[in-house]
Amino acid sequence: MRAIRNLYQDLGVDQYYTHEGSAYENPHFPQIETLLTQNQYRINYENVLDFCCGGGEVSKVLQALGHSLPQASDPYTQEAYRKNFERDCWDFSFEDVIRGKLTGQFSSIICSFAMHLCLQKQLFPLVHQLFLCTPQLVIITPHKRPELENLTNIALEFTDFTLTKRGKKVFLKSYSQNI
Repeated sequence: MRAIRNLYQDLGVDQYYTHEGSAYENPHFPQIETLLTQNQYRINYENVLDFCCGGGEVSKVLQALGHSLPQASDPYTQEAYRKNFERDCWDFSFEDVIRGKLTGQFSSIICSFAMHLCLQKQLFPLVHQLFLCTPQLVIITPHKRPELENLTNIALEFTDFTLTKRGKKVFLKSYSQNI
């Protein structure tokens, strides 16, 4: 099976998810589970938004830890999420959030394996809008990107990582807004 990043390059993100979104499963579920479990006392799981939820990997971990099923959103994978949880999720894209379509208050917003796909010019407006809805933004990424700590008024609260079977790091970064 080809790496998803190679398929993103060949097809583009939109085209990849048009074809694969209904059956999407994040191959890094074990790393997501490890990071969310070992940081459960540092992240507020009371009222979470599973942003860019994919097939609901974050939602699955939170349920296994005894938390209620979070609200979720993904512009591509609603069908996969519905199959896994028999529940709909919102379809907000980065652009939708930037335009102010995401409302409500969440104890934390967790975005796994998606924020590194945000265009650099959209990153600040996206993060600004997300912080209107939460005091804690948690990013799980196969890269050091995005480095939100380089944005004005954003503070890196803590970071953690775990390794894939191939020895590559998967990072968890928790941010707050510096006002």
